[in-house]
Amino acid sequence: MKEEEGTSLDIVNENLEALKGIFPEAFKEGGVDFDALRQLLGDEVDEGEEKYGLTWHGKKKARQISRAPSTGTLRPCPEESLDWDTTQNLFIEGDNLEVLKLLQKSYAGKVKIIYIDPPYNTGNEFIYPDRFQDNLDTYLRYTGQKSDEGFKLSSNTESSGRYHTNWLNMIYPRLKVARNLLCPDGLIFITIDDNESANLRKICDEILGEENFLANIAWKHTKQSKNDEKYFSRHKNEIIIYRKSQDLAELSFPRTEKDNNNYSNPDEDPKGAWRSGDVRSPNLRETLKYDIKTPSGRTISPPDLGWRWSKKSVDEKIATGEIIFSEDETRIIRKIYLDNQEGRTPENIWDGEGFGTTRFANSEIKALFDGKVPFDTAKPTSLICKMMDLLHKENEYIVLDFFAGSSSTAHAALVKNVEDNGKRKFIMVQLPEKIKDERSDAYCLGFKNIAELSKERIRRAVGKIRQDKPDYDGDLGFKVFKLDSSNIRAWNPDKDDLEKTLLDHTEHLVEGRSEEDVLYELLLKRSVDLTVPIEKKEIVDKMVYSIGYGVLFACLDTSIERDEVEGLGQGIVDWHQELKPASDTQVVFRDSAFADDIAKTNMTAILEQNGIAHVRSL
Repeated sequence: MKEEEGTSLDIVNENLEALKGIFPEAFKEGGVDFDALRQLLGDEVDEGEEKYGLTWHGKKKARQISRAPSTGTLRPCPEESLDWDTTQNLFIEGDNLEVLKLLQKSYAGKVKIIYIDPPYNTGNEFIYPDRFQDNLDTYLRYTGQKSDEGFKLSSNTESSGRYHTNWLNMIYPRLKVARNLLCPDGLIFITIDDNESANLRKICDEILGEENFLANIAWKHTKQSKNDEKYFSRHKNEIIIYRKSQDLAELSFPRTEKDNNNYSNPDEDPKGAWRSGDVRSPNLRETLKYDIKTPSGRTISPPDLGWRWSKKSVDEKIATGEIIFSEDETRIIRKIYLDNQEGRTPENIWDGEGFGTTRFANSEIKALFDGKVPFDTAKPTSLICKMMDLLHKENEYIVLDFFAGSSSTAHAALVKNVEDNGKRKFIMVQLPEKIKDERSDAYCLGFKNIAELSKERIRRAVGKIRQDKPDYDGDLGFKVFKLDSSNIRAWNPDKDDLEKTLLDHTEHLVEGRSEEDVLYELLLKRSVDLTVPIEKKEIVDKMVYSIGYGVLFACLDTSIERDEVEGLGQGIVDWHQELKPASDTQVVFRDSAFADDIAKTNMTAILEQNGIAHVRSL
């Protein structure tokens, strides 16, 4: 396999290819000809020094790290999972920036909803890596998988002198990479408090586009006044909502009986119940100022701002009965029919029934953890369910939360699926952040890090659903993966002893890694969903795996002799013909397994002669 095939999606290269498709004449042998590109863009190039936007120390590096591919992998952990063989849900333990990069090839453009509740910048500690130019290395050191000699993690405090900068450097690359995972009509919800809400808006405007901003929701997270606050008792957090693009059609809440209380049918209109609506324009429309004649010939003068529609449209609505007049013909009444209302327009203040509070979130966790509260900043599942309600016409999509915390998002997705028999799939990502307070409920319950707690929350939520809804047969499982360095050894030659280097790299795979480890790295690097079915079959005493109904075959046996090549190759061909995959098939072998180059060449020839052109070795 090529070196670039062993990394996550190279976003820079993808962007260059897209730009080349639009402006091929701006590319020369040496790369981009920026002078030509400026000429092609004309007056749209801003070369001035004074620009509107948000900048800070480290922004350039934050942008660079968002573009740098990851060389890591995700190792499967079936023993920590539920319903490993059948579930479509994922829980990934690791630094979310690296994980998001690794998901690029398999999940780019496939996520419908992203919800995150990132650490708030309150002046207290939040963990961030000093060496964020090598994020995978930082993570491996933090989790004890590499020597921590000379390594430290820092905390962000108001006295650090980089109070806003450190938080911005943390959040910016994660949002930059996460955007690529959203489908064209996808949404991102971010909860935040006052400390960084203004900066977060500017970052989102830059990454997602100011035109894609939808709302800044005020969520009333508590009903109790806090008399210990210095100036104001803080009762709300903000939920910032952006869409990926203008492909998003609409958002609305499903209608309830309460929403329909104002509809009635006093005139027995055959079109059903209705309520009265305004015919006046909400804004000044000089061209829509005209007189309206009543059935008896009476004249009604236009309001100060004008009518809502043209005269032709009003005449048509009068003719169809959508616009009627009061008995004395002094008022115009517009009928808004209940049957035409598919949903309810959401408000930008979320308070009251259905949205939940932090106290409700604590009650949910208490019920699952025997009266303990091992996570004190959880969001209520009802709040996240309301976010999903905005897409109430759909119930089959992927929900991603890469600051999973206590996994309220996963719990909410399960609750919604039970409620409407939906097929929402979740992807949770959580750093195994250590629980240091030995007096905390989490530590007393035996949890050593947040990721352990997060997984256990899902398990207990599943247990409660199975207890309450024993007949429910939807997906209640999740696959656990953990971030690690690649299973494929990087070429790192010792210039002083090249002979030893060559001998050491005869085997290209890292010692101690399982076949399953390698299989799932192949899925990641070959753009295959991590939840696709994997079948295995023994062919001439070699274990062969079929991934995604034949999209990918893999044989990772350590030894393939010359006399075994024909039987193994033909067995793979027969299985391929049986499955008939819709797309081109790739077959992967362990490079060191072949007895010699002749065995390898013969295997390639057998497969290629039978229509399998993509044969690779590790």
